Amino acid sequence: MNIEALRTSIYQLIEETSTNLPKDVRRAIKSAAQRESAGTRSAMSLETIQENIGMADMEVSPICQDTGLPTFKIKTPVGTNQLEIKAVIHECIELATQKGKLRPNSVDSLHGVNSGNNLGAGTPVIKFEQWEKDYIDIGLILKGGGCENKNIQYSLPCELDGLGRAGRDLDGIRKCILHSVYQAQGQGCSAGFIGVGIGGDRSSGYDLAKEQLFRTVDDVNENAELAELEAYIMENANKLGIGTMGFGGETTLLGCKIGVMNRIPASFFVSVAYNCWAFRRLGIKLDANTGSIIAWKYQDGEKITFAGKVNSAEEDTVITLHAPISEEEIRRLKVGDVVEISGMMYTGRDAIHKYLSTNDSPVDLNGQVIYHCGPVMLKDDEDIWHVKAAGPTTSIREEPYQGDIMKKFGIRAVMGKGGMGTKTLNALAEHGGVYLNAIGGAAQYYADCIKAVKGVDLMQFGIPEAMWHLQVEGFRAVVTMDSHGNSLHEDIEKSSLEKLTQFKEPVYK
Repeated sequence: MNIEALRTSIYQLIEETSTNLPKDVRRAIKSAAQRESAGTRSAMSLETIQENIGMADMEVSPICQDTGLPTFKIKTPVGTNQLEIKAVIHECIELATQKGKLRPNSVDSLHGVNSGNNLGAGTPVIKFEQWEKDYIDIGLILKGGGCENKNIQYSLPCELDGLGRAGRDLDGIRKCILHSVYQAQGQGCSAGFIGVGIGGDRSSGYDLAKEQLFRTVDDVNENAELAELEAYIMENANKLGIGTMGFGGETTLLGCKIGVMNRIPASFFVSVAYNCWAFRRLGIKLDANTGSIIAWKYQDGEKITFAGKVNSAEEDTVITLHAPISEEEIRRLKVGDVVEISGMMYTGRDAIHKYLSTNDSPVDLNGQVIYHCGPVMLKDDEDIWHVKAAGPTTSIREEPYQGDIMKKFGIRAVMGKGGMGTKTLNALAEHGGVYLNAIGGAAQYYADCIKAVKGVDLMQFGIPEAMWHLQVEGFRAVVTMDSHGNSLHEDIEKSSLEKLTQFKEPVYK
C-alpha cells in the first residue's frame, strides 16, 4: 500500500468529519428548523446552529470545539496490514491536532495531564474487522463529552420515573428508550440522535448502541419490529417538549436507530448512546492496494448549505451587558431574557473550578463572567493565540463548586449549556447572579464573537482546561436561571416528566 496516499486519505477523513457535517444530518436539522414555532428560543437556537454549520464550512474549522474521542470503525480485506493503518491514523490524529482540526482531548486518568496531541493509552479508539470484500471501509465518529455523558444503560426489569415498571419485553425496551431521551434534557445538546443496543453484556451492549450511530439518518431497519419501534420513538419522543438546548419546543430527537443481539438468561440490558445535533460521522472507502479514496459515505443526495446572520431575536428585545456587570444589572434579568455580552470573559472548566475552590484567582473576577468552555486554540507565527472554536461545555459538572466560587470572587454570571442544580440556583439568589445558556456546539458562531485573546493562566491544566482571557463583543445567550429563584431547566424537566407519563400504558401486548 502507498503510505503517502493512505496518510492523505485518513487526514482528509479526520478534517472533513470535524468541519463538514454529513448531508443526512443537515437535512434532519433543516427539517427540524422548519417545524419549530417562529420566534421561540428553540427557533433562535436552530437558526444559530445552521449559521454555525455554514461558518464551519467556510472556515474549514471544527463545527464544535469538543471533538471528543475519535473512534474509527474499520473493515479490511484478509491480508491487509492493520498495524500499518493504525500507525498512519496516529500520525494523522497528531497532525490534525496541531492544525486545530481536533482539540487535544487525551488526558491521563490518574494524573490529569493532557498529552497535547490526542494520543495516549486508549486514544484514539480503533476497531478492526475483517471482511471478504476487496476494499477498505473506514468510518469515523467524533462524539463530544457532553453527549457521551448522557449515554445510559438500563438493566431490565427496572422502575422508571413517569413510566413505572419496564419489563423484559419489547414494551419495557420502549419505555427505556423514551426515558433515555427524557433524562438527557438539554445537556446533550439536543435536539439529538440516539443509537440503541438491545441485549449483550454491559460492554457489548454499548458497542452495539454506538454502532447504530454509523447508520444513515434516513435508512429503514431491516428488522420489521425494530423499524416500527424506531418510528414510534421518533414520533413520540418529540411530544416531550424538551426542545433544542432544553429550551422547550417541537423537536427533541432527530434520529433513532436500534440494534439487537442475544443475551444470557440472567441479564437484559438496554444501552443508549446519545449524540448531539453536531453529529460528526463520516466514512470513506479505500482502494486496498493504493490507499486512495474510492468513495465517501454519508454524502448521498443534496447538500444543504447554511449561510447568513441570525435575526430571530428582535434587537429591541436583546439586553446588552458590558463586563464587569453590577449586581443591580443582574437583578433586573429574568428567565427567558436574551442577552449580549461585551467586554472581558474568562473560561473555566473542571480543573479551574477545583483550583479556585482552594486558591486565589490569577485575575480579578469581581463582576465578571465565567464561561464554561474548552476552546480550540492555535498560535500564529508571531506567537499570538487565536480562537479556532469556542462553544460551551456542559455546566452541571461544576455544580459542587459554582455557587461557592461565585460568592468568593464576586462573579456575576456563569455561562455554559444544560443548566445547573439547586446549590447554584440558591447561590444566584443569595449573591445576585445569573446562569446564561449558550447554544451548545455553536463553536464557530461564538469564536466569531471573540475579538482578541488577552492572556491565559493555569496552562498546566492543558489548553481546554486553562483560564483564557477573552475580549468579546455581542456574545449572545439566554438567561435560564435568574437571581429570583427561577430555573427554565427545572420547569422543562417537570413539564416533560408530566408528558412522559402519557406513555406509561403498554403499547406492545
